[in-house]
Amino acid sequence: MPLLAIDARLRDICLALPEAYEEPMRRGPSYRVGDKIFALERPWSDWLALWCKVPRGTREIIIDAEPARFFIPPYFGAKGWIGVGLDEAADWREVEAFVCRSYRLVAPKRLARLVA
Repeated sequence: MPLLAIDARLRDICLALPEAYEEPMRRGPSYRVGDKIFALERPWSDWLALWCKVPRGTREIIIDAEPARFFIPPYFGAKGWIGVGLDEAADWREVEAFVCRSYRLVAPKRLARLVA
């Protein structure tokens, strides 16, 4: 899948969430709800990466399971975020699950309840 297609697919997943919007940043778009970021698109190797928040205690388990694809992103990693490499082999159901989980962790409760 070409980079533009990966970018478009991630954008579609993020913007499908209630009251989500995209805000450009220097290194790639951020996806927000209210004034909080729930996902970032960033360069990764020759591809792209999703940076998102994960529940406390799960990040190390995820990274240990597949360290070639998951990583602790700079700056955001200290706040419980994880990086997920997106390449031609990306599992888009898994990507959507990461995005939705991150959204639920940062969104106002009234909106978080709307996302399964």
